[in-house]
Amino acid sequence: MKKIIIFMIFAIVFGVSQTGHAQNGNLDMELEVSDEEKIILFSGFAIAVLGVFLFLARDIILRKKTSYDKEELESKKDKTFEKYHSDWGDDYEELGQRRNTKEDKEFRDAVNNDELPNYYEIIGVPNNATPEEIKKKFRELAKKTHPDKTREDSEEEMAKLNKAYEVLSDKESREKYDRYLKIG
Repeated sequence: MKKIIIFMIFAIVFGVSQTGHAQNGNLDMELEVSDEEKIILFSGFAIAVLGVFLFLARDIILRKKTSYDKEELESKKDKTFEKYHSDWGDDYEELGQRRNTKEDKEFRDAVNNDELPNYYEIIGVPNNATPEEIKKKFRELAKKTHPDKTREDSEEEMAKLNKAYEVLSDKESREKYDRYLKIG
């Protein structure tokens, strides 16, 4: 370790002495650049600028396919995707959450098709019911409609009841559902 430090100090002292010696030379020199050297310098800068441009435009030049380009989507026909989306959003996806979740899409599709069920009616509670009331009523109905208890084909009813409880028991899901329920 001491050898490295001694070597570095020696290199710094040697470099400083060389710099001091170089400045003592003839200071009245003028820089003369010939036409050939000017052409070479200009060509070098032009190549560097062209290289930077090609680097920045490489995706366009190579025609890289994005996830949107690879899929056959309805929005390609009427160009709505380009209007509401851009490649910039992909970079910032990690920083925040996209609000366009699978659950949102299901709710939107159900509202558009007039198929959004009223989960409050399915469970049998008012719209302003507390989570405890929802849980209590769900358990009562689950005991009554469970296929193992009734020995009937009540699987569809139980699935609807489970879906209603799943949405209403989660605070965020319930808020989203309430927003879409008021639209419909």
